[in-house]
Amino acid sequence: MAINILIIIILIIVGISLKAFNDRPFLDKMLYVPYLCKKDGQYYRAFTHIFIHGDMGHLIFNMVSLYFLGNSLLTQIGGSYYAVGDPSDVFHLNDGLIPTYGNIGGQLHFLTIFVLGGLFATILPFIRNQDNNQYRSLGASGAVSAVIFAAILWNPTMELNIMFIPIGIPAYIFGPLYLAYEFYLDKRGNTGVAHDAHIGGAIFGVLYVLIINIDKGKELIQLVF
Repeated sequence: MAINILIIIILIIVGISLKAFNDRPFLDKMLYVPYLCKKDGQYYRAFTHIFIHGDMGHLIFNMVSLYFLGNSLLTQIGGSYYAVGDPSDVFHLNDGLIPTYGNIGGQLHFLTIFVLGGLFATILPFIRNQDNNQYRSLGASGAVSAVIFAAILWNPTMELNIMFIPIGIPAYIFGPLYLAYEFYLDKRGNTGVAHDAHIGGAIFGVLYVLIINIDKGKELIQLVF
């Protein structure tokens, strides 16, 4: 059976999160605390907080989002496939076959997006809270956001379904709406959610795809305009 980095990541996060639910000292050591990163050099927290969650609902939401969007990204980035649609569509190249990075290359790209996306998502919270000894954050949301937006840029015409909305929303429409909502909530403040981390992860996901395949940016521009 082929190794699936997505499933491995999910199993690791679920296992560590379940342990943290019942082990407060363990959870405290894993939390992202910018103040302690700066004061005591505990920069490992920028990575370990990805693997713990506040409660079961938080964990399930992140893992479900990671599974569905991550699986979409892995499927498309990991091997050549035929795009669906008219042969003249901008997502077709020559005979319609879209070349990607193969199974191993796709898995490595996915792992890089997840890990570096999660780290990148801590930058703005660090800038804002490095002298705030009360700030704590946890969860894989920043890393998941990086995966989601990498998937959106890779396949902007896919439809995303959101709870309570009965119709699919094209990814290239969902992405900007989601970011606008996150910016609004971040500016409003007092939500108890690290919206700046979500935004940071999303930015990294987009930038990473543009670095490895600038044509994806060109295709999105053609699609929108």
